[in-house]
Amino acid sequence: MTHSDHDHHTHAHGSCCSAKAAPPAGDAVLRDPVCGMTVDPASGKPTAEHGGHVFHFCSERCHSKFVAEPEKYLTATDPVCGMSVDRAAAKHFLNHEGHSFYFCSAGCMAKFEAEPLKYLGGRPAPQPMPKGTQYTCPMHPEVIRDKPGSCPKCGMALEPMGVPTGDEGPNPELVDFTRRFWVSAVLSVPLLVVAMGPMLGPSFANLIDERVLVWVELALASPVVLWAAIPFFHRGWESVLNRSPNMWTLISLGVGTAYLYSVVATLFPDIFPHQFRGHGGKVPVYFEAAAVIVALVFLGQVLELRAREKTGSAIRALLDLAPKTARLIGEDGSEKDVPLDAVKAGDRLRIRPGDAVPVDGSVLEGRSSIDESMITGEPLPVEKTQGDALTGGTLNKNGSLIMRAEKIGAETTLARIVELVAKAQRSRAPIQGLADRVSFYFVPAVVLIALAAFAAWAMFGPAPSLIFAIVSAVSVLIIACPCALGLATPMSIMTATGRGAHAGVLIKEAAALERFASVDTLIVDKTGTLTEGRPRLTDVVSVEGMAENVLLALAASLEKGSEHPLAEAIVDGARERGASIADASDFEATTGKGVSGTVSGKNVALGNAAMMADLGIDIAVLAERAGALQADGKTAMFVAVDKKLAGIVAVADPIKATTVEAIKALHERGLRIIMATGDNERTAKAIAKRLGIDEVRAGLMPEQKAALVEELRARGAGVAMAGDGVNDAPALAAADVGIAMGTGADVAVESAGITLVKGDLNGIVRARTLAQATIGNIRQNLFFAFLYNVLGVPVAAGVLYPLTGTLLSPMLAAAAMSLSSVSVIANALRLRTLKL
Repeated sequence: MTHSDHDHHTHAHGSCCSAKAAPPAGDAVLRDPVCGMTVDPASGKPTAEHGGHVFHFCSERCHSKFVAEPEKYLTATDPVCGMSVDRAAAKHFLNHEGHSFYFCSAGCMAKFEAEPLKYLGGRPAPQPMPKGTQYTCPMHPEVIRDKPGSCPKCGMALEPMGVPTGDEGPNPELVDFTRRFWVSAVLSVPLLVVAMGPMLGPSFANLIDERVLVWVELALASPVVLWAAIPFFHRGWESVLNRSPNMWTLISLGVGTAYLYSVVATLFPDIFPHQFRGHGGKVPVYFEAAAVIVALVFLGQVLELRAREKTGSAIRALLDLAPKTARLIGEDGSEKDVPLDAVKAGDRLRIRPGDAVPVDGSVLEGRSSIDESMITGEPLPVEKTQGDALTGGTLNKNGSLIMRAEKIGAETTLARIVELVAKAQRSRAPIQGLADRVSFYFVPAVVLIALAAFAAWAMFGPAPSLIFAIVSAVSVLIIACPCALGLATPMSIMTATGRGAHAGVLIKEAAALERFASVDTLIVDKTGTLTEGRPRLTDVVSVEGMAENVLLALAASLEKGSEHPLAEAIVDGARERGASIADASDFEATTGKGVSGTVSGKNVALGNAAMMADLGIDIAVLAERAGALQADGKTAMFVAVDKKLAGIVAVADPIKATTVEAIKALHERGLRIIMATGDNERTAKAIAKRLGIDEVRAGLMPEQKAALVEELRARGAGVAMAGDGVNDAPALAAADVGIAMGTGADVAVESAGITLVKGDLNGIVRARTLAQATIGNIRQNLFFAFLYNVLGVPVAAGVLYPLTGTLLSPMLAAAAMSLSSVSVIANALRLRTLKL
């Protein structure tokens, strides 16, 4: 087989690491100075020498850009402190909104991550959504509205439908909630000090008149409740109107009743009998409880919104694959660069070496190899000549092409992939829904208890019975609002994320953990996931009378001048085996067949059976061996010397050393494993047989991989997808949980909920253990969030009053609030010691 016959393709630009590159162990970092990706010097990637230094690149495209303008890519300016940073050795790098930033220290990078707009002069400004944009709820996709707002069922912010542009700007809800959180937190701290001051002793209590302190509490709590908490009240009211009680119903009831009761107690203290009065005749108030609940819930919301906002990075990474301009050829033959949106169907475009194909179309003139790994995921490029189809976003290798634009804008393959990823991400339901499911039953129960307490006190309580009835009902609603509810999920997720990072498992979103704990089917990509992702020389078979090292030396010498990855594999393999490589002359490549030339005075040809037939060379003696190699998933190429068959060289993408062990472990844990690959069926089945994989789906395009996920889910399977390429992104986003190899393409990492830093499938086993432990921990946290409040409800209702004369006091409410929060935090921290 020739280079073109075997359906392999190289990784897309940027496939060697994630968008936010973490430095490897040790002090040294080798980074592509053009795109910022970390590069493994042993991976065989391109290099260039400049100024006495060797620079490493993730792809030929970056290499070409550097060689053309090396000074442009040597240093960058830290956007935070202004220091100059060596791009090729920067330890701290971040891809933000499609732009690369280099930092002198972890501190500067952390500052930039926290407030990027502060260091970008306010850019980028949010872009207005197109006219006619509709909005939907991530948790309830059946909810569709014509304008932004909150979901009537769960209260979550609605998100725009349609294909995103990548320029939407920061999440306005996150910006708003962050501002409201800081206001709530700043006012809650002094409010707690004032409210809890009497507990510090008589000296503090006598320092300021308690009636004055009550007015101070009112002044501090009012902005929190009347301004910051408005979104909570709005969501709570909508939940009542839609008869869908959730955590917002509970929070708005608790905060509202605590504040209103406290205002009445402050303005009209005389209406309360002596049983309700504390030290100095003061009527207890709950201002601090109302404010702290708001601040804690905002903290949880901000943490969750930040996690959700990161999902947009997948869209931006995909959009970055398409060039921003195209080289348009005019009717008079003149050429000029035009914006991509100016290209129309039928236009002629020139694709230069190293350029990305701007839109979908076909070749009119020229010949080149195209890296189509973003579509197929396979490691070898495909040769293109007149009439062949081209896909926008794929990378031209070394030839020049003239193409006709046929599909533009939303019609291109890349745009369809973007839409698939966006649609899949919108459908994801956050784990906070667990709290809503509990609240659905807890809220009606609390309201019924409050009504029962009101009725009992109104009928049987001491005079003034109506005051006792109102206060008891209000107390039930206050104590039933668990302030730790907003912390239950974020605390566990933050702790689990840290624990997973230490084990090489990066968790991007809580929903991935929730679903991964129960999946039963795992879909795996082949190239870069099961295999190493780049071809290597595997076999050298010589005929009698020809030494293997001589055969390999002749083949490598012939391929030395070729830039084809198959040629690179043969040359690298020859060097590893110590073969002597010479220079070739009269080199000629025959499309679809092979190459020929003169090496050390001998005529050498390397290619498929068709090429041997053209040369009149009989291959019968090695035909059976070639067939066996091909059946084993290898690309076998015949070598002829001076018109006689000399042997075979075979190349394959080797299976990772850890794959066999990982597949066995996953099978032991009850997972059914399916290989989904863009490679040909023969190669795929050969690898699947060696690994014991349950099912093979070969020759799949990106949308077909996503369709496979939907097919399995329709049968009731819980599906996880593991992959590393752009072509895997739609399936990663559509699966119940996507698992990306950290050594793969940026968009795969961004589309997945879980990333394995080392690209080792054994990480999936560790991730499943972490997922199951985290879900259990969150459920425990929700139990703690409700427990103390549930225990306080009977006291608030007044069941102890006939026996002990005890009613709910602010101290009891504060104690319940503190204990629930401390329990949630302490329980979440247990995940740090989890054994993976």
